[in-house]
Amino acid sequence: MKVVCVLYPDPVTGHPTMYPRDSLPTISSYPGGQTTPTPEAIDFRPGELLGDVTGELGLRKYLEAQGHTFVVTSDKDWPDSELDRELADADIVISQPFWPAYITRERMTKAPKLKLALTAGIGSDHVDLTAAAERGITVAEVTFSNSISVAEHTVMMILSLVRNYIPSHEWAEKGGWNIADCVSRSYDVEGMQLGVIAAGRIGRAVLERMKPFSVGLHYYDFRRLPAAMEKDLGLIWHETAADLARACDIVSLHCPLTPATENMFDAKMIASMKRGSYIVNTARAKLIDRDALVKALEDGHLAGYAGDVWFPQPAPDDHPWRTMPWNGMTPHISGTSLSAQARYAAGTREILECFLSGRAIRDEYLIVQGGGLAGTGAKSYATS
Repeated sequence: MKVVCVLYPDPVTGHPTMYPRDSLPTISSYPGGQTTPTPEAIDFRPGELLGDVTGELGLRKYLEAQGHTFVVTSDKDWPDSELDRELADADIVISQPFWPAYITRERMTKAPKLKLALTAGIGSDHVDLTAAAERGITVAEVTFSNSISVAEHTVMMILSLVRNYIPSHEWAEKGGWNIADCVSRSYDVEGMQLGVIAAGRIGRAVLERMKPFSVGLHYYDFRRLPAAMEKDLGLIWHETAADLARACDIVSLHCPLTPATENMFDAKMIASMKRGSYIVNTARAKLIDRDALVKALEDGHLAGYAGDVWFPQPAPDDHPWRTMPWNGMTPHISGTSLSAQARYAAGTREILECFLSGRAIRDEYLIVQGGGLAGTGAKSYATS
């Protein structure tokens, strides 16, 4: 078979030969009991950079030893990109959410042999799931592999926004001691009301990690959490996302992108929030109206926005979120720490081992199979 893998480019200084740490903590299971990936073997050292072109997710030795053709590229978005040329006779395409290969209906039509679209990480909305189901293409992702990574990044962003960390660091970097400039936008999170939109694996992990900060904890999800969990965390459930947005000082987005959630935070929703609220988004950029967000920051209705997701990805140089005031934007890095890469690369290998040998892929890894949503996909991408 032919496997096409789309990964982000190497560092500008070249693929690393040394790393800050010599090892990673050993994690064998996630909260709730799901085990971490269990491939038959791996051909990389955990802690290495695997998500770039040179890293190849550690897959080349395995795939070529099995007689498969393996093509790795970062060229995906331009007319006649290497992805488009190689996809024409590909059986499997692999990409990451951070450098997504947008597998559209049009691309599927031009790739008649395509059987598997595999996300190295979590979040498969860069694949047209409806078209994949119609064409009998399996869509899979390495569920939970980087959920805690994203939750940690979210907490960092919340604290950085509220405490005005980035501008304060910039004053220090420039040689200043401008305390008044730094603290004129700095607050304590203690006593604030924090809400998450969607309380799945990442949203729940954010709530759990923010509880020690003595904030009020809120959530919206069309599937209400067990009463015991609500009591343990002191959660307030809201019947709608709009109700939560009006009640909270900080709103963190964790829902998948679907037709029902696209532009959820439009001008009207943002205007309904308290003046001085913060939004953090480590889910998908199109959950928010791009220009309405910029305006709300410029006119002072929102106190800050931190996002790890953009549309498209990579974002163009002139994307307004790069320069809007009081932003804490990062490239899409929250789920691709070196720790996360070890897990999602191993999970990608596990899925390939199953698919290529005709064995069943874990149910929790499946998004589309057999002509419809399956496994995790049936839970995450359902609209009710």
